[in-house]
Amino acid sequence: MATEAPQNMILRVIEAERVRKLKLSSRPASVDALIEILKEQLELDCDLSLKYEDPDFDGKLTCLVDIEELPQKACVHISLTRDSSSLASTDTLSNVSSPERLSRWPPGPFQIPTFAFDVELTLRDGNAEFEKNEKPLQLSRDQKHNILDKLASTIYGFKAYPSDKEIAMVAEALVRKHPCLKEAGSDIGWNGWKNSIKFKMGNYRTKMRRAGCQEVTVNAGKRSRKNPENEPSHSNIKRPKRAEVNFLPNFPQGEDPSSLDLVRQAIVEEVKKTERNLPLISKMMQTTFALRRQTIVMSCPPVKELMDLWPALQMQSEVMWINSFVGFIFGVFKTCVLIVVDRTINCNQNHLSHSFSKCDKYMISLSFFKDDMDMDEPDLGDVPVALLTTVSDDVPSPVHYNPVRVSVILEGDVVLNLPRLGDAFVVMFGLIYALHLSYPKGLTNTFEFTQKILLGLDDCKLSPKLQSLKNDLMLYV
Repeated sequence: MATEAPQNMILRVIEAERVRKLKLSSRPASVDALIEILKEQLELDCDLSLKYEDPDFDGKLTCLVDIEELPQKACVHISLTRDSSSLASTDTLSNVSSPERLSRWPPGPFQIPTFAFDVELTLRDGNAEFEKNEKPLQLSRDQKHNILDKLASTIYGFKAYPSDKEIAMVAEALVRKHPCLKEAGSDIGWNGWKNSIKFKMGNYRTKMRRAGCQEVTVNAGKRSRKNPENEPSHSNIKRPKRAEVNFLPNFPQGEDPSSLDLVRQAIVEEVKKTERNLPLISKMMQTTFALRRQTIVMSCPPVKELMDLWPALQMQSEVMWINSFVGFIFGVFKTCVLIVVDRTINCNQNHLSHSFSKCDKYMISLSFFKDDMDMDEPDLGDVPVALLTTVSDDVPSPVHYNPVRVSVILEGDVVLNLPRLGDAFVVMFGLIYALHLSYPKGLTNTFEFTQKILLGLDDCKLSPKLQSLKNDLMLYV
């Protein structure tokens, strides 16, 4: 009996911003075999997983676990594993990383660290004694120094310049965990600790500045006895504007501006290619993060110049990874954005619409969303931030639901064109963070709503208007 000839397979392979048509002479023996073929054909050197558009479920994406489930003519989606240690590299890339922070200020109560062993023993006995007769503990100078030094280093692990409110949170948490440290002469019991922690943070920043930590060294050279003509010590402090985790990290070990600039130039050349090596671009962008932040924070160049230096910022996939936001958050965020736009554009005379209007009169306005019906080159002037929706004449209002494209505008220039409003809003917000831009006047409430309510970044500091809006939104959850 003659054996059946193997059938050809035709695959439409989708990987980030690339779509390829791939013909195979026969069905691979396994999913792993197909992955190896895709790695070779697409020149990928990283871990990946596959999903396919399942015809049994109206084209819904399904994880590919059995090669026999894949139709002869199929659409396959590639998901890259960004944390893979096998990412493509060049001679200019280093495997060592800079000491970057891994998390932002904790949203709940501040967790007091464990102190030196002898101090912990003293606090344990002091707490037991305080529970019996409410007698405060008298610490030695060395013990108090150990507590303050440990608290300062823990706080610095989250941010170099904590606010007065955040320092108060630490002092309150300290006394809550160790009630024997409660101050008898204070109404709240921890006001003295708050002042001591605040003073200790200043000393700790000086210590880190001498050690060469860039995020505090950048603020050196203020007015002093030796330099009475310099600007005051508390003026023009360069610090995170919002809830950024790594504001100004040091260069990776073994790297300097010259070596990192070579990597930056490699990014420019790679972006120019028709077939971009996206894992390599991502790795190089990560490697040059410290150089990019120093350029942005210390030189403050125009957005157009920054985009020329790091053209990968014009790639949607790269902006999505700028602030380490997970895909789930972005999915929820885009949905929320569309809901907000829907509620605001179709502004009914109900309680929620009134809340939006009183929150920010520019929440959704022509200074933010612009419609381009006929103009090939619209006059954007000095528009700081905008989304320009381009539509065809036969699209009914509201135009934002079905645009030809949505352009992200920064400082009067088109930075990126995207097909959907939700994607454009997310990318615009990511670029504001990545480029350390200020929220434009008249749209501050809009972006603080996005930052603090939709994304939950630094949401403990809501203005009265935003708090009122949040309360109203919770009625619809």
